[in-house]
Amino acid sequence: MALKSSYAHQDITLPPIFDGFEHINRYWDKDHQSFAAKILPGEYFVTAQDEIITTVLGSCVSACIRDKVFGIGGMNHFMLPNVNNNMAQHIQSNSSWSESTRYGGYAMEMLINDILKHGGRRENLEVKIFGGGRIIRNMTDVGRRNVEFVEEYIANEGLDLVSEDTGDIYPRKVVYHPRSGKAKVKRLKSLHNDTLIRREENYQHQIEEKPVTGDIELF
Repeated sequence: MALKSSYAHQDITLPPIFDGFEHINRYWDKDHQSFAAKILPGEYFVTAQDEIITTVLGSCVSACIRDKVFGIGGMNHFMLPNVNNNMAQHIQSNSSWSESTRYGGYAMEMLINDILKHGGRRENLEVKIFGGGRIIRNMTDVGRRNVEFVEEYIANEGLDLVSEDTGDIYPRKVVYHPRSGKAKVKRLKSLHNDTLIRREENYQHQIEEKPVTGDIELF
């Protein structure tokens, strides 16, 4: 199990991390009195340490997955690209729908694969899902489509979905502690600026322009 040490400002020593996650923003969270990793759209993070993972979701979804026996787990943050503006056309066009869901499958498999690679066991996995809010009125409900995908993925893979907080019209801040499995969700009644919306729009443009290539081999 390859671990690396990382350092924050003010000479605070962060817990070791697995290879490949050095780009993730990690810091000491004063509010939760814990080390924290903050993930953005398109990112995921896996840890075996006593730390939290946090993100803010609009129409995107996050799956929080952990091995409930060994306490190793992580969180992702993703959405499906818009292949069409009309969801019905997605469903009717099998090729377009499949191409779209490849992004979600990739996000889920990358997270699960890293948990298993670093000592987790598939039969011990439990899942919590969050997000998929309709945060912009008069727009297609891409959040609902994201939720439907992840619920179907979990069912098809036979994973244990233990809780969820999805849909509605609110953005959410999610704080997840993989070691204990505890998750806290704060529904944000208003956005002080459009940072979240712009961040998700930029992410959507990126995934629509960049195809998913290659397959993930699950352990």
